[in-house]
Amino acid sequence: MANLEAYREYQRIEDFEEDSSPGEEDLLLHVPEGLKDSWHHVKNLDNFFTRVYHFHQKNGFACMMLSEFFELVQFLFVVTFTTFLVNCVEYDVLFANRAVNHTESGQNPLDRNKVTLPDAILPSQQCTQRIQENSWNIFLLIMAAIFWIYRLVKVICNVLSFWEIRQFYIKALKIRMDELCNFTWQEVQDRLISLQREQQMCIHKKELTELDIYHRILRFKNYMVAMINKSLLPVELQLPLLGNVVFLTQGLKYNFELILFWGPGSLFQNKWNLHPKYKRNGNRLELAQQLSRVILLMGLANLLLCPFILVWQVLYAFFSYTEVIRREPGNLGARRWSLYGRLYLRHFNELDHELHGRLGRAYKPTSKYMNSFTSPLLTVLAKNVAFFSGSVLAVLIALTVYDEDVLTVQHILTAITVLGVVITITRSFIPDEHMVWCPEQLLQCMLAHIHYMPDHWRGHANKSETRDEVAQLFQYKAVFILEELLSPIVTPFILIFHLRNKSLEIIDFFRNFTVEVVGVGDICSFAQMDIRRHGNPTWLSEGQTEASVYQQAENGKTELSLMHFTIKNPRWQPPQESSVFISHLKEKVQHDAQTGPSTQLLLSEAPLFTSLQSNESATGPENLLASVLAHPVLTASGLQGGDHRLIPPNTAASAAASVLASLSTSQLAYTNRGHVHNLLPASVNPDNAMYRSDGTIIDSMTRSDSHVRSNTLQSEYSSAEMSLHAIYMHELHLQTSHPQRNLGQWQHTVPMRNLHTNTVLQQTELGSNLPVTTTVHLGGWQEEEEEEENEDDQEINSGSTPKPGTGSSC
Repeated sequence: MANLEAYREYQRIEDFEEDSSPGEEDLLLHVPEGLKDSWHHVKNLDNFFTRVYHFHQKNGFACMMLSEFFELVQFLFVVTFTTFLVNCVEYDVLFANRAVNHTESGQNPLDRNKVTLPDAILPSQQCTQRIQENSWNIFLLIMAAIFWIYRLVKVICNVLSFWEIRQFYIKALKIRMDELCNFTWQEVQDRLISLQREQQMCIHKKELTELDIYHRILRFKNYMVAMINKSLLPVELQLPLLGNVVFLTQGLKYNFELILFWGPGSLFQNKWNLHPKYKRNGNRLELAQQLSRVILLMGLANLLLCPFILVWQVLYAFFSYTEVIRREPGNLGARRWSLYGRLYLRHFNELDHELHGRLGRAYKPTSKYMNSFTSPLLTVLAKNVAFFSGSVLAVLIALTVYDEDVLTVQHILTAITVLGVVITITRSFIPDEHMVWCPEQLLQCMLAHIHYMPDHWRGHANKSETRDEVAQLFQYKAVFILEELLSPIVTPFILIFHLRNKSLEIIDFFRNFTVEVVGVGDICSFAQMDIRRHGNPTWLSEGQTEASVYQQAENGKTELSLMHFTIKNPRWQPPQESSVFISHLKEKVQHDAQTGPSTQLLLSEAPLFTSLQSNESATGPENLLASVLAHPVLTASGLQGGDHRLIPPNTAASAAASVLASLSTSQLAYTNRGHVHNLLPASVNPDNAMYRSDGTIIDSMTRSDSHVRSNTLQSEYSSAEMSLHAIYMHELHLQTSHPQRNLGQWQHTVPMRNLHTNTVLQQTELGSNLPVTTTVHLGGWQEEEEEEENEDDQEINSGSTPKPGTGSSC
């Protein structure tokens, strides 16, 4: 992607047979007579479906409007309060640099020199005069007033717009506002699809599909995900001392979208159609120059507005984080998924709530993985700094307890606050002595939820290079705040000196990777999840794809996105090429499940087996995934070097396939989906011996708590199923792309059942509720599960982590 010559080999991806050329903006609207308050022939379905989605996700009209009202109040407060602090406070009086003598009658003489808060505040007339005398104050206040009025008009428009959406929910979708929280988005989406058959919101197609709605809502986000996947956007910078740094902030992302999608001079002529001139190959150089000029103007505009944006960023950060940092300084050491990570890890056609839920489940194992990397030198320094700071703080606290007048001494309160912050920060560098060093297992737990992992991470989880790459996706909150503060300064230079150089590549990208779909308009062709056009042969699509290396999505994005969308939307009927891929994957799952260990054996050995058989069915799928991740066979596939020779080549993939087969069979029996895609071959009989015993394990979870199983349990099963597919597909990808890994020189293959016979026998004889001490030999390592470590072992399912020398290793 970085090579301009590569784009010359691109070919225009043909439109689908059902594509249509006319734009939706040219269509006449017709509403049948007698139908009032209906939503026939909605012109801008992108905006309409997006508002319907946001209305559901933000919990209805009242919550949305209240949030927007307080955003206006916050802006007004920040501007007013800052103006007051700058112009209406006498700081010489406040800091006691100038004496104030109170002469009121009857006042205690001892209090005459005490400074009160009203003494430091100027009278209103004097304050107003100081504001009027400063021309910069007047200019900034006028700019703020214009922006606030613009926001006010926008809020008023949003009120009218979302009131219409409220009526749409009540009258068309038959969902009352007090019941909105009880409906999942899939249920709302099903009602939208049913309503299309009655009222024809879209006039191009008689029926809408789930993919049509996703395309409408995520049209531009799918383009952003594709450009990050193909390394087109200049978010990676080479800095002299810091090396390779990923820099993507809200401001920079906003400028990318403004330039490409909806700003003046953007590539789209409206919300759903790429301008025709960008679809032709003849004038690509001229269009690239034109886009370069737009980027230059946008960069200069950012440079001109840099001082004002920077001041606002500083003020907003100060008012937002100062109190939090004073109260909980450790929040700066907490981590969050970076904006780059959210785009890199996002599937095509993945809505915001689906992404947030998936990354939320990955937060704990990723945090433990990152916290496992500690520097021994920093640990020693941190312990000593914490000791000295704590000693001084203890003395100051003791003095204040003895006599509170100590607080009136100059800078005593400041010293106590600073020492508390220093102690909190230094303790974050001191690892927990009880943590266990299991980087490969934690990386496997991460993969189950984030679904994407470069090949070179496998077997190198303990290296700092891998840790640094994970840190680009999972950054410190302090780094996030610093990047946002620097964004007004850095963004103009990225636009002018980096994005402009990619103008021709961007033009070629939009020409080659844009298709027109009937009823939807122009979309990113990657969002079609077409295996034939964008599949990768090393990701189970060999023989099914015609894509060149430049047309293939990186890291299996097409294949994984297709599986994710199919699992999340089981009623969706994929096109022919995608159906062939899914059928091929079904056959692979069936074949590997027959050669792998039984699911009953995997679950019976897991530390969470007891909870799987309990009545808490809502947590069943999560416990199932955790049990698989904790299994030594699956995690042993991540061991380094020679350890691979002790594990049969396909144990990891076959173990995941066994659980996938059992999970899909039990889910099929539970939901009665019948013809709906269930990730098992149609020829598989649920009564077969292979599935009968394993299926009863999960079926026992679905017979109770029937009042929640229809929504929550299905969603959890879908997440667990996709997590297992991510593990399974990555294992098969590694076997295809690195076959030498599976040619280990192990001479005696140890049957899987023999590795765990002692465990099963002991649990059968002693009962599942009794503590069992087992010894499993994997490459000469021994793992002992003792009664007092059961709770810690359960945490290892999402990853428990310390550093060599500070704790034990797994």
